[in-house]
Amino acid sequence: MKNRYDFIYLFDVKDGNPNGDPDAGNLPRIDPETGHGLVTDVCLKRKVRNFVSLTQSSSDTFGIFVREKAVLNETIERAYTESTEVKASLAAWEAYKKDKKTAKPEKAYEDVARDWLCHNFYDIRAFGAVLSTGDEKEVPGVKGKIKMTAGQVRGPIQFAFGRSVDPIVTSEHSITRCAVTNEKDLEKERTMGRKFTVPYGLYQAHGFINPFLAKQTGFNEDDLALLWQSLVQMFEHDRSAARGLMSAQKLIVFKHDSALGNAPAGKLFKLVETKLKDGVTVPRSFEDYAVTIGQPPAGVEIIEML
Repeated sequence: MKNRYDFIYLFDVKDGNPNGDPDAGNLPRIDPETGHGLVTDVCLKRKVRNFVSLTQSSSDTFGIFVREKAVLNETIERAYTESTEVKASLAAWEAYKKDKKTAKPEKAYEDVARDWLCHNFYDIRAFGAVLSTGDEKEVPGVKGKIKMTAGQVRGPIQFAFGRSVDPIVTSEHSITRCAVTNEKDLEKERTMGRKFTVPYGLYQAHGFINPFLAKQTGFNEDDLALLWQSLVQMFEHDRSAARGLMSAQKLIVFKHDSALGNAPAGKLFKLVETKLKDGVTVPRSFEDYAVTIGQPPAGVEIIEML
């Protein structure tokens, strides 16, 4: 990758909970001072991971490191048990430790293990990961136990929190359950429950892609194309009753013609203005908003992916 990218991602929710807060009874996340809704960066990354896992399941180099019920240390250990390069690096390191006469290996085995994990797991080379938590175990051909770690990876892609364009209102709904789980509960009254939704909210998130970090992790143009595809389509494959109707509405990309960039991201984001149309006081659809994009500075191209 030779270009820096910044982007704005607009998505909305109708009669759903886009990102519940477990510390608040799973209420939609909200800024208590302004009433604006929030969606965390990790929530957005989770949906990208799920989309990549769904569409690239047959590829060996698009694995997902952070997945549900995954034992991360076991995944890190795969670099030591499956990679011939890591085994060769371990052997070279052992030879160096014995007599110090052989040439010191150019890359320690941890670095080689990190490269292997970046190559095989999309979310590591995209978002980074902490790979320093491995356990000490014996490795065939190596004397004693080796701590199977791979350091830390700083990913080239970062998301900021999504924030609603306008304050949101949380609706609370009573629900009942007509079935029971145990025969002894048959004579009891129906169980009552609560469901929280946002009638409508348009959220805006910002993202950043650093080509220098992309070079370190091996994140390439094909990976970038998959990221854009996931942002456009990920809500279509992430349906649930709790989330209601969530849709991607706009993906506005600022492509710099250099790796360092040609303008600060903050100033570029100000070129995009999203506001209610005249006469609309209570938004209930994306059509209630007008999105305008200003003229970018020299060296920056605006690409509307959606």
